[in-house]
Amino acid sequence: MLPVLTCFLVASLCPAQEHSNSEPPPAQSSAAPASNQVPVMDGGAGPCSLELTIHDVDAKPVYAATVKVHVAYGFGGVRKLDLEAGTNADGKVKFTGLPARVRRPPLEFHISKDKLEGLATYDPATECDAKRGITVTTRKDHDSP
Repeated sequence: MLPVLTCFLVASLCPAQEHSNSEPPPAQSSAAPASNQVPVMDGGAGPCSLELTIHDVDAKPVYAATVKVHVAYGFGGVRKLDLEAGTNADGKVKFTGLPARVRRPPLEFHISKDKLEGLATYDPATECDAKRGITVTTRKDHDSP
């Protein structure tokens, strides 16, 4: 009798849950779009952070640019992180949890989107919390004469 009662209660609650999930809460409709929130990539390796704002030569923000960094840290650089994140509609992305000391500073953040590319350098030992504005330019093909 108990399993039948449990199934009946679960079945009677399911339609109510589906109905409540089909309507978005009022707070979501007035919130900023997700594309405006700054994406954050947490390396979990230290206290430092870098926020990048990526724009093209016309000073327009570059949406969905890929930013990659390789971090070697610890004694002899035996610990390694490979982080990658994309920019939001404002061309922003933030890397947190970066170690204060890295092997062979500065770190190089490689930025790319379609035919655009750029490079940002950052040394967490000299500036733990930093912000940079980076201009990406058209990639030069090495294969063309």
